[in-house]
Amino acid sequence: MNFVEETPIRQDLSSDKEDQPVNIGVRIKKLKSSADQEPGAVAGSPVSSEKSSEPYLKPKSGRGRKSIRQISEEADLIQIPDDELLFSKQYYTMGEVSGMFRVNQSLLRFWETEFSILQPKKNKKGDRYFRPVDIKNLHLIYHLLRQRKYTIEGAKDFLKKNKKAEEKFESIKKLEQVKGFLLEIKAMLR
Repeated sequence: MNFVEETPIRQDLSSDKEDQPVNIGVRIKKLKSSADQEPGAVAGSPVSSEKSSEPYLKPKSGRGRKSIRQISEEADLIQIPDDELLFSKQYYTMGEVSGMFRVNQSLLRFWETEFSILQPKKNKKGDRYFRPVDIKNLHLIYHLLRQRKYTIEGAKDFLKKNKKAEEKFESIKKLEQVKGFLLEIKAMLR
């Protein structure tokens, strides 16, 4: 039982672990990116192409806060159905709504506490069910916070001062639809 002999072995094992990425997703990304670059390339090694002498760069982690640019790019990707389809169901679950807006469920719960116009129904267990009206109000809040870059307090003030904010938002959406239609016509004429 000599502790001195065990110490070097543990140091050797720890150095092997440092070379390997901890997250399996990072390993998969490395494998995919190396397969895209060169069929015979090994993940983690420099690219053996004559064109590039730069070493293989580690893919950036998807964890942490998103940049303002990423948030604004994702703001255009929300998938809210048309009114006819939206109002065909009485209630939507929290998962369905978070999927429509591509946000975490915790963010929806936070917005519920901050904005009094959001009042989803809750069952005895505490599950939230959003009515189509709540989804419309949530879309307005999402528009103010993510697309127009209001702060939480600024969005609250905007909703308090502008009683016709929902009407303005509806007119903005209709104008965006007209703009999209005109851009399609312009592209067809070329």
